[in-house]
Amino acid sequence: MAHPVTTLAFDADDTLWHNERHFRMSEERFAELLKDYAEQDHLAERLLASEKKNVGHYGFGVKGFVLSMIETAIEVTDERVPASVIKELIACGQELLTYPIELMPGAGDVVAQMAGQYKLIVVTKGDLLDQERKLAQSGLGELFDGVEIVSDKTPDIYRRLFVKWSNGSEGAMMIGNSMKSDVIPAIEAGAWGVYVPSEITWALEHADAPKESAKFREIPSLVELPALLESLA
Repeated sequence: MAHPVTTLAFDADDTLWHNERHFRMSEERFAELLKDYAEQDHLAERLLASEKKNVGHYGFGVKGFVLSMIETAIEVTDERVPASVIKELIACGQELLTYPIELMPGAGDVVAQMAGQYKLIVVTKGDLLDQERKLAQSGLGELFDGVEIVSDKTPDIYRRLFVKWSNGSEGAMMIGNSMKSDVIPAIEAGAWGVYVPSEITWALEHADAPKESAKFREIPSLVELPALLESLA
């Protein structure tokens, strides 16, 4: 008989609240600023390559994104990018750190409902201060028993967190919009992995679904989480 789920771990960005849409708006601004130097599709490819290269240096979040935009701008202009453009790119990053939080459909109600039945934690990547700001502004912070802002999401990190906050991986469930970061490594750690698709997902977070795993589930929105948990019980 499967071990009962006692702990629910939620991803934050694009699982509890909208996030990626704001980065896409910044990418559009980036393309507009550099339209005289390269085609938009080419710029998107160059920026993604820069982000992929830099994530190991700067981590996930706004700061790494802004530095990748600046680096890409320098490269595609052969170091001729105007200082005014660099200033605009920095402003884009500052705006990303101040946008208001908009919860995903049903997120508030579901988290409130689950808080009385399970131990709840947030497991998220990104800039420490930015993630703390978003959680505080979301109004959900007091519903969670713990918050873990990590540099990456790996099976080893999940195992450690589930020992800390749960009765081990067997009793834990990770819920998120990234197959690569939220679902696959959590399942590899021995937990349940629940995929909740979002309207926009960062290209570096895509991966094939682990459909062969007995602990993989997919639901169309967080609203379906209570029914899923009931079916497992």
